[in-house]
Amino acid sequence: MSYLRQLNYKIIPNESFAIIHNCSGCSSKSRYINTNRFRVNANGNKLDVWLIYQCEKCKHTYNISIYERQKVSKISQTEYQLFIENDMDLAMDFGRSMQFFTRNKLEIESDSISYSFFDEREEELKADIEIMDHSSITLSNPYGLKLRPEKLASDLLKCSRSQIKKMLENQNLIINQSNKSIQIQINKSESLSG
Repeated sequence: MSYLRQLNYKIIPNESFAIIHNCSGCSSKSRYINTNRFRVNANGNKLDVWLIYQCEKCKHTYNISIYERQKVSKISQTEYQLFIENDMDLAMDFGRSMQFFTRNKLEIESDSISYSFFDEREEELKADIEIMDHSSITLSNPYGLKLRPEKLASDLLKCSRSQIKKMLENQNLIINQSNKSIQIQINKSESLSG
């Protein structure tokens, strides 16, 4: 079956990921958040750079390694300057990078991830999507968020999860998921009303 309408959106986290980490100040596992600040330490021609996270409860800090004992010549002058200036966009980029947290073997608090949908022009989707029969929606997931496809469909289509479940059972909605994208195919839209 060919679909009459093809929509493409990106799933973008609204903020940096929080992590769960042992806190020496709280003597337990705690939730740490991004301070949007870097720590830079130079020793001769070697450079260390960390992104600073902070315990929400006691404000104890935890430095997450970006570069360790890296030759200064391997880091661009522009990037180095952004670290020195505590550039918020760069801190947000690192704070939303699954690879960064995986490399540092850190546990992301996935239950608290909030996200928005953006269209191809990088504009946030504010209004409800006008759903038509035989629509196909592709959600790219460039940040590799671990989200249930049914929850994404519910959030995107502005309907309850029980409605999504019923539509899936009746094959009015088909969801296919791969590593970096989710395909939602709508066969009949009348199921969304009521």
